Amino acid sequence: MYVIALSEATADLVDLVGGKAAGLGELIRRGERVPDGFCVTAEAHRLGTIPQAEIVAAYERLGAGPVAVRSSATAEDLPEASFAGQQDTILNVTGTAELIAAIGKCWDSLHTVRATAYRDARQIDHQTVRMAVVVQRMVAPVVAGVLFTANPLTGRRGELVVDAAPGLGTTVVDGAATVDHYVLDGTTRADAGCLTSAQLAELRATGERLQGHFDCPQDAEWAFDAAGVLWLLQSRPITSLFPLPPETGKPLPRVYLEFGHVQGMRQPVTPMGMATLRAQVAAMLASLGVRVEIVDIGGRLYGDLTELARNRSSRKRLVKLMAVDFGPRAQTVMRHVLADPRFAPTKTSTGRGAAPGAASLRTAGRAVIGILRALARPDAARIRMFQAIEEMRVGSAAPVDLRTAADRLRFVQADAEDGADAIMWPIVTGMLAAALPASLLRGVANPDEIHAVLGGMPHNVTIEMDLALWRLAQGTGAHRQLLLDTPPHELAARYLRGTLPDVGMDGFLDAYGHRGVAEVDLGVPRWAEDPAPVFAAIANYLRVTDPRQGPDQRFRRAAAAAETALAELVRRARRRRPVRGTIAGFLLRRARSLAGLREAGKFAGLYPLREKRRQLLLIGAELHAAGLLEQPDDIMFLTLDEAHTAVHQSIDHRAAVASRLAVHRRELRRRAVPVALLSDGTDIETVLPAAPAVDGTLAGVGASAGRVTGPARVVHDPGTAHLEPGEVLVAATTDPGWTPLFLTASALITETGAIMAHGPTVAREYGIPAVICVPDATRTISTGQLVTVDGGAGIVTVH
Repeated sequence: MYVIALSEATADLVDLVGGKAAGLGELIRRGERVPDGFCVTAEAHRLGTIPQAEIVAAYERLGAGPVAVRSSATAEDLPEASFAGQQDTILNVTGTAELIAAIGKCWDSLHTVRATAYRDARQIDHQTVRMAVVVQRMVAPVVAGVLFTANPLTGRRGELVVDAAPGLGTTVVDGAATVDHYVLDGTTRADAGCLTSAQLAELRATGERLQGHFDCPQDAEWAFDAAGVLWLLQSRPITSLFPLPPETGKPLPRVYLEFGHVQGMRQPVTPMGMATLRAQVAAMLASLGVRVEIVDIGGRLYGDLTELARNRSSRKRLVKLMAVDFGPRAQTVMRHVLADPRFAPTKTSTGRGAAPGAASLRTAGRAVIGILRALARPDAARIRMFQAIEEMRVGSAAPVDLRTAADRLRFVQADAEDGADAIMWPIVTGMLAAALPASLLRGVANPDEIHAVLGGMPHNVTIEMDLALWRLAQGTGAHRQLLLDTPPHELAARYLRGTLPDVGMDGFLDAYGHRGVAEVDLGVPRWAEDPAPVFAAIANYLRVTDPRQGPDQRFRRAAAAAETALAELVRRARRRRPVRGTIAGFLLRRARSLAGLREAGKFAGLYPLREKRRQLLLIGAELHAAGLLEQPDDIMFLTLDEAHTAVHQSIDHRAAVASRLAVHRRELRRRAVPVALLSDGTDIETVLPAAPAVDGTLAGVGASAGRVTGPARVVHDPGTAHLEPGEVLVAATTDPGWTPLFLTASALITETGAIMAHGPTVAREYGIPAVICVPDATRTISTGQLVTVDGGAGIVTVH
């Protein structure tokens, strides 16, 4: 089948007719007005011969007049990839010779540099893509353009957006002319620009109809002809929108704050990891007297803060409470939400976001006791804490008598006991001791001076891990060149096969193999399973040739500078404000004893996660052997309930896993994740007033003082990163799995974060400048560009 009528193209035939033709065929069957035409199928392209006789016959049936010839690749206009503008469209084609040539040009456009790069970026196999071609009767438009049934800039689903220009719509989609821009929110619009109010109303009605047809937001091309008739030229899914929050049935809008970046995670969480994390985060908040529903939006953890925002009591302290973990971007967003009349306190705002009074009092009582004990005897508190962590490590091991998948699943589902108080309150005490002096020393010391006191902090398990890896790298001796010249994934494969020379990796992984990038996700491999990121970090360390730049010496210098700064600051503060200075000095000394423990709680929680993951993979292996999963690790794309039905009822979940894997891979490619969303899909940051732009300057938040100029290195995956000494690390976010890169970086720039989050904390302890909350840093800055990072001012200058 080489040529078919456009009206016969269906979604089921997308592999034959391509995405564009399938979409147009669906529009025709839904009764929409679409220019008549036909499709030269992908089968003809596969054979490599243009079926001229069939094309000429179909062209003559159209009247042999001017036509539009448009690409319709089998990977085009799909929900996960629009291919907008990547392949060719030729307009006003007249005559059979021009038509045959235009079809050949569309075929050739499948292999242009831009189309190939687009497929590469979306991991689409070039060999699987074929090119169908749509030929349609040409419409002579008076005005044409594009229609989005959701606002593509803000994500708001209740707004339709129209761009229009006189003449052909190519002037709009190619960006070749200034266009008239309309946002349709349901209010009546007066005649403006090149469209009348009646035409705008017709476009809005059409957009609502299209969204109803396809059950998802659409990107449509349209044209009005001289008679005022509206023609639809294309309709495809909007691929860039972030998914909507789950429907709640509530009439008032709701607000959701992204929680993943607190742990340095922007990538989507696996379904198994999501189930675990939702329960853990909710339990952690409940222990602090706060109830927040944790929801899955686009595979990311979001907290529904609506009730807290509308509660008269909690909304007063909500923004302040976000300072430590969520950071300035989240605080700015929440200020905007609290000023929105739709989130004003209501009579029904009874405080559902807060735990019941008795539970809150119990939590407060435990907190007071735990904090006072840690302040009074920090060394004893620290010893108790590490004893509790060791007990958690030992206690997390699975019983030796687990024999069946059902046994293993019961172990995974069981709630493990923990030493929460022994671990939690020293951490909270350290964070409070580090945060409170800023207000006590206002007018006496600036934030940079206080940050200097918090550098080179002892007792940080992540710093100790990084330094252990540095020592390993320094001891590789004769194997140095092997580790430098061999790709990390090859080294990892050789290590796991047992064919790599002994470089000390066994000891490192015994202590830290339960860690990894995005390590709070149960579905993500640990370093013990895939040590490639560790080998990549070792290679980066081996490139450090100046001993003074070694992380051990940098850390010692930072610690010595912090002690000196502390002594000077306390002397000055006591002289100027004796009482406040004495209290601040006491707190800062306690901060140096306890604030480094911040990483330990997460470190401890990874032990039970590691064992649960190991047992789940063994269950997955059994399900794979039984033909119920394609791969053992596919179990991470099930929920625990689904794993239960697979184990006990032999339910086959392979179709569900395949669908979730496709969505997960698509979300892995997403570079921008909203800090906060409204229930209508609005990315709140997009509606905030824009900060004044300064050429070459990017504004963020200073998180570690100092000023450095160096070449940028934009990193999306720390497991494959090559970072030369002195380069400035630019990342969307970081978690402890990224911190080995800090040992060779001269400075850090991230798009998200809080001053007390993992990345800035480690940066301060190594004495490298850090600027966080720089919007779109990984897209604005390119690898190799010279940048200056001013961690005190919170400014990045791109030279």
